[in-house]
Amino acid sequence: MRAWKPTIQSIYGLLGGSQRSTKELDDALGDIQEAMLTALGQAGAKSFPGVARRIQYADDLQTLWYLRGDLMAALADLHGEVHARETMRDISAQFQGMLPKGLTTRSSPLGK
Repeated sequence: MRAWKPTIQSIYGLLGGSQRSTKELDDALGDIQEAMLTALGQAGAKSFPGVARRIQYADDLQTLWYLRGDLMAALADLHGEVHARETMRDISAQFQGMLPKGLTTRSSPLGK
């Protein structure tokens, strides 16, 4: 009988993480990075090079999840808060089903 050898993916799954394949997670990472960089645009990348660089070189979905605040601040500065919130709502939706349950956004009575 083979002994169970824990891996990062199996531990992540036990902690309530995504049961997605590595390819699905890699595809999602690329798609979300692209969406975030597109939202920032060339003007934003020029004005906020650190944000653009951190998004471009993020190596996992959790890192991108935490970069949403930086992107929101940059977009609000560039286009106003209303536009930034709408853009971030669309980007945040792309994370659905890809992160552990504790990292997802929860509905708030304040957002209504």
